[in-house]
This record gives sequence, C-alpha cells and structure tokens, in this order.
Amino acid sequence: MNIGRRLRAAVATAVAVPAGLALTGGPASAVVSSADTTAGATTLAQVRSVIGADTGTAATLTGKGVGVALIDTGVASVPGLPAAQIVNGPTATGAVDVSQMIAALDWVVQHRNDDPANPIRVLNLSYGSGGSGQSWTDPLQFAVERAWKAGIVVVAAAGNNGNAAGTLTNPATDDWVLAVGATATNGTTATGDDTLATFTNLASTTTAGVAGQVDLLAPGTSIASLRVPGSNVDNLYPSARVGETLFKGSGTSQATAVVSAAAALLLQAKPAATPNQVKDWLIKGATALGTGTAKTLGLAELNVNGALARTGTTVTPPALQASSGAGSLQGSRGTSYLTLDGVKLTGERTVWGPFSSIQWAAATSWSGGLWLGYRLAGDGWTGTSWASKTWAAGTWSAAPWAGSAATGWSDPAWSGRTWSGRTWSAGTWSGRTWSSDGWSATAWS
Repeated sequence: MNIGRRLRAAVATAVAVPAGLALTGGPASAVVSSADTTAGATTLAQVRSVIGADTGTAATLTGKGVGVALIDTGVASVPGLPAAQIVNGPTATGAVDVSQMIAALDWVVQHRNDDPANPIRVLNLSYGSGGSGQSWTDPLQFAVERAWKAGIVVVAAAGNNGNAAGTLTNPATDDWVLAVGATATNGTTATGDDTLATFTNLASTTTAGVAGQVDLLAPGTSIASLRVPGSNVDNLYPSARVGETLFKGSGTSQATAVVSAAAALLLQAKPAATPNQVKDWLIKGATALGTGTAKTLGLAELNVNGALARTGTTVTPPALQASSGAGSLQGSRGTSYLTLDGVKLTGERTVWGPFSSIQWAAATSWSGGLWLGYRLAGDGWTGTSWASKTWAAGTWSAAPWAGSAATGWSDPAWSGRTWSGRTWSAGTWSGRTWSSDGWSATAWS
C-alpha cells in the first residue's frame, strides 16, 4: 500500500493526521488531480476553514485511532510525511487493470484490523474504471460493498470528465459508497461564492439524492498540496509549484481526499458509527450551495461541524440492492484497458491469469501474499514495529495474454507497458515517470 499525494496532503495537513494511516497501492483508471498553472492557490489551511474543520468541536479532532486506506496508481514517496504514520501494503507501481483494483480492495478488507490501535475505517478511491457493468452483478461494486459491509467508509471520486458526462465513474456509481464531486472556492474561505467545479462528473438526473448522482461536494480546485519533486508532472509543470514543497492541482480526487479526512474525524468522535451513519451525517450536515448547477441539483458542500451536529440523529440503513459479484470482469473494466504489444487485456482474465467472478465472490481471496492462488506479494509484514511497516515484496510474473513478451508482466517495473482508456491514453510507464495524452496542458490548467 503506497500513499499518494492527494490523501497525504488532505489528511496529514488540511484536516488531521490519523494515528495510523493504512495505505494501499494499486489499480485501474486514475481519476487524478491535475496540475494547476493558473495564478492563485487554495491552501490546505483555507480548505480547513471552508469545510469548518478549524472551528468548534471539529478543531479538537485529529483522526487519532482511525486508519485511512488509499488505493491509487503510480504513487511515490513524498518528503515531509511522518514515517511513523504510514504503512505500506502490496505495491504496484504503474498502470494497472481493474482486476488489480479488486485485489487491492480485497486486501484492505482482509487486513483492516492488522493494527488494532488504528483499524482501517476509511477507504479513499481517487480514481475509477471506465466500466459500466450491471450494478446487481458488477464485481467492482461487489468489492466496494464488501468493504462497506466490513465497516469501512468507502469514499470515491465522481470523475473529471465534466458536468455533461452523464454518469459517474465506477465505483462512484455504486449507491452504497460516498460519491464525491469538487467545488471551486474562488479564492475565499466563505462558502457563499463556492460553485460546482465544471470538471466534476454528474449523472444525467435533475436532483441530488437519487441513484448514481454525486452525494457530496468538497474543495477540489487549485489546491496546494504536497509536491513530489522530480515526478513527471512536477517536471512538466514547474509553474504549478507553490514554493519548494507544494504543488497546485485540481480534481475530484482532491475533493475525495478531503472528505476521507472528514470521515476520519467523525469516526474519531463516534468510533462505533457505521458507514451508513457517517455517510448520512456528512451529506445531511453539508452546506447547501446557493448558485449555479449545484443549487439547481441540490448539491451541498462538506461541513465537518454540521456533520458532527448530526451525530445524535437516528439513521435508518437504506434499502439498497447489493451486487452479487457474479457479473463480467470485462463489464467492470469497460473502456479502461491495459495493452501488451498492442493487444488489450479483455474478457474474464486478470493480469495474472483466468478469473471466475462466481468463485471469487464466494471465496476468501487472499492467503498470505497469494490472491486467488496467484503470487502478488510476500506473506507478511516486514519490520519489528507497526510504524512504517511494509508488506513484504514478492516478485510476480504473469503469463502475457497476448504478444511476444515472453517474461510477462513484472512488478513494480512497468517499462514499455501501456494504458489505454477514456482518461489515460497513449502513455507508458518507465520507472516512476508517466507520459500520456491525459496529462495535457489543457487538463493541467
């Protein structure tokens, strides 16, 4: 489990530092934040003010005792993070398939209580796949619902394809999880001038609170968060740097990290709370926005004290249909493909080999470092103390689904492997650098 810049910045600086961040690396089509080269930045201190985390009861909370898991792609170490508060699980450094996303979700669920002092209670998904499988059978949605039922609040980015997208990315489309869109704070800490960010995906519905729509908004435009010196985007967009240690970016992933941190604060205050309660309190305690599309749809912005004020209310679990998980893996994957020698990974196959959704949904998928019998990692934790522990590495090499690469895929080196999808295209990973049409000057403005 690697930690990404967005969650690190939002949790560690903007709101709180949970005493034990349990973080995971891995999978599918990134709903990334974008470098922002425009003038002006919203600082993390300003984000705290916008969401009310610096006043009242919220200001007394730190997230202590709440583990927050991050599943993300292409993550790298960032200077300035307290090592004692980061735990690294199985890592995949590069463009990855939705099957790896599912494996990472399974890993978090199985290992959520490895550190009893800081159990994983929040799962941040700052990306999604291009899939649109049937909600009642979709494997990806089954995986996030399994986490939800295990007591983990799943916070998912709505996507950055724009208000006219017509749908959220998967699994933000799942009504079980907390789907997050972004706001533009317009340079102030008052919420009266905040607006829905134009890049936020919206469902083709007319109101909030309906199936498949954004549940909650949070600041996600021109956010100055921790910089990754020497990363590809840092090198390409030096004008997005804020001083020596920060980097300005926009995206629903930024907003998702802020909401994940807020969920950790609520769970510190109410450790017995269920995911359904946390979701209800966050949504109903939010601040209604008074202008534009957000007003028309009835969308509201995160308010931590508003959510805390709701914690005494009764929450009736919603009657939601659960996914059986028995559907098509290809349906979960959708248009987000890995390619090898120009051949796409499609059908009922993972990077490592064949996949049976029916057998997977009925099984305990991880055994040590094996997922469904495939070797993905070592069999346990390294180190003598929980702080800064890392899950043992394992060399896995999968038989390629096509092409001439006789050695298959090896982790974490993905040099020469390409990612093709509606978000990422024409890109390759080489070490820790990324080159892609998705990182264009237009997207990073």
